Parts: sequence; C-alpha cells; structure tokens
Amino acid sequence: MKLASTLEEFQKGQVLLFDKPLHWTSFQLVNKVRWLIKKQFQIKKLKVGHAGTLDPLATGLVIICTGKMTKQIESFMGQTKIYTGEITLGTTTPSYDLETEIDQTFDISHLTEELLHKTTAQFIGEIDQQPPIFSALKKEGKRLYEYARKGEEVDIPTRKVHIEDFEITKIQLPKIEFQVVCSKGTYIRSLAHDFGKALNAGAHLSALRRTAIGEFKVEDALNLEQFQEDLTM
Repeated sequence: MKLASTLEEFQKGQVLLFDKPLHWTSFQLVNKVRWLIKKQFQIKKLKVGHAGTLDPLATGLVIICTGKMTKQIESFMGQTKIYTGEITLGTTTPSYDLETEIDQTFDISHLTEELLHKTTAQFIGEIDQQPPIFSALKKEGKRLYEYARKGEEVDIPTRKVHIEDFEITKIQLPKIEFQVVCSKGTYIRSLAHDFGKALNAGAHLSALRRTAIGEFKVEDALNLEQFQEDLTM
C-alpha cells in the first residue's frame, strides 16, 4: 500500500492497513500510529480510529482510519471478516482462550475426523452466540471482563451472528486448524467454546489471525516498523 506523505493527506483522510502484533491491543496500535504521525508533522491533534477490535492474543488485519476517513469506520466494521486459527480440544478456559488457565479437562478419545467435519455444519448460517464474559462488551456501564475478574456472575444475552463458512484445514489432535468467514460481532473464542460443547469434548481457542475484512487483505498490511520507516522517508 502507498503511504500518505503529507499532513494534508492524513487530515483529509487515509485508510491504513496494519498487521497487529501479538499481545498488543487495538487501542495501543491506534495510539502508536497517532503518536508517530503527530511527531512526524509536529501537530497536537489528529483524528485516528480503528474499524474493529482484535483481542491482544490475536494477530492480523486491523483497519486504521485518519482524519475525515474516520467517518467511514462503521461501514468498514460491517464488512465480512475472515479468520484462521487453532482450537485445542479436550480442555476449556474461563476466557475461552489462553488469557486464563485451563479449568476443565475432557476425554477426546471418541473424536474422529468425520465427527469433527460433520459438527462444523451446526455452526453455518445464522446462529445465536453468547459473547465470552472476558470481553469488552458493556453491561450496566461496566465492561464484562470487570465482572469476570472479580468472579461475579452476570447474565450475558445471546446475539445473532452469521457464519458463512467454518472449515477445518488440519487435524492433529488435540489441536485442529480452521478458517472462518463470518459477520461483524462474531466471537471466534465463543465459536471454539461452543464447538467443543457440541463435540462433548471441551475446547478453547489457542491461536487466532484475522486475514481479511471485506476486500482488504492482511498481505497488503504494514507492520509498525515499516510504517515508521516510510513515514520518516
């Protein structure tokens, strides 16, 4: 992707594609990009925002908009997303991923390739999904993860999401690799958890990467080092 070279271009509005590093929040990525642009052009203010959060334990595509293009964020957020990743079967965690420790272990000796592939079909189309309690969604003014970290019980309503495709690409038990094509608002952690439940085997998400948002692909994204280098050239 061609990077803007003037302050006017960033203020007029740019759509920047980034490959988010592991352990970074989307908020940290936005802050870093904003700081680099402000430092380069010696300015105090610039609108910068992202079009869809990625968990700290996920990598991959984040769309960042600057200036007047921040008005387009909602339209980018509504586009279809593609993820690849890894699910570990036989164990669950409270966060549905590796943010928390394993809390339950299950027998997986009954699992076969045929059963795994057959079970993915239950999740194709419009489904009711319950977001994980370790998430940034709000209930009564508090983030869900705030309740979770205090060990408080909280009722989380399900919501409808659309899974266009859920394909297992590699099986090496207890781990499987997958690709999912889905709508805005889908939690892949919840999908992994529910998949384990459907198999009567338990599961948690052990790796995740977002590879596309609509027509935007992670292969066209910059990393922070490239962005900083291009910005100062």
